[in-house]
Amino acid sequence: MVKSVGKIASLVAAAACIAGVAASANAQETKLALGMSGWTGFAPLTLADKAGIFKKNGLDVELRMIPQKDRHLALASEAIQCAATTVETHVAWNANGVPIVQIFQMDKSYGADGLAVRNDVKNFADLKGKAIGVSAPGTAPYFGLAWMLNKNGMSMKDVKLVSLEPQPAAQAFVSGQNDAAMTYEPYLSTVRSNPTAGKILATTLDYPMVMDTVGCAPKWLKANPKAAKALADSYFEAVEMIKADPAKSNDIMGAAVKQSGEQFAKSSAYLRWSDKAANQKFFATDIVPFMKDAQGILLEAGVIRKAPDDLNATFDTSFIK
Repeated sequence: MVKSVGKIASLVAAAACIAGVAASANAQETKLALGMSGWTGFAPLTLADKAGIFKKNGLDVELRMIPQKDRHLALASEAIQCAATTVETHVAWNANGVPIVQIFQMDKSYGADGLAVRNDVKNFADLKGKAIGVSAPGTAPYFGLAWMLNKNGMSMKDVKLVSLEPQPAAQAFVSGQNDAAMTYEPYLSTVRSNPTAGKILATTLDYPMVMDTVGCAPKWLKANPKAAKALADSYFEAVEMIKADPAKSNDIMGAAVKQSGEQFAKSSAYLRWSDKAANQKFFATDIVPFMKDAQGILLEAGVIRKAPDDLNATFDTSFIK
């Protein structure tokens, strides 16, 4: 009897050991790298990482800070499996031969992206021939500037472009360099807090065209549908955590971009994070009309040479149900 009990105990221990190995193997199967930036709208991903939400949902996520202009190269080389970026950038990547499928929306900008100008600039026409600090073609600031100019009867050819990433663009502007800067939060607040350097001519409150989604490589999605669902669910849980405990959440998200929780809360006030209900509405009614509009701007700006074959193939709503 004692031998039997001992044998059973040994078998239980062995089974536990095997289960542990299996669990470890399973965790390795759900490992993924996601390319992003310090843009305030992406912060719930940082929260999901730092607060242990990814881990709780069986994911081992490496958040990699990669400039938007290089993120598609990391995706194409399989250095990352997923990426956070703007909707029109997903259109551009697909059009330019780097397939990616959007699986959930993160945010919409409500003034978090904007064009800073000197105080003597009264309107867009005053910017003709002026030097504007802006990221490279294929990035959100470049598209945002092209969109604003287009809506005012102008194009990128009417201005002088100085290639600067969002943070250096804002810093250069407040230090007296260039005539304008296209940037976003938290860097746009650098301009807001330096009114003698200039003012903000327009933001996404005036031109609502910045909205971000997470997309993943089609090959990876096909092989890892459960992990993709867990990724979307983790984002939604992070958004709920922000609602339930804003102070703690802001402290965590702010620390990642060297801001206090209070500073982060101020910069995030210029955008809205999208919960599951907002996601379902966005993908059902808004995304395709916006992508169709964006295509024209991307073509005019020379970011793409042709439109994607099928816009509906650039997103998959099965992960937000």
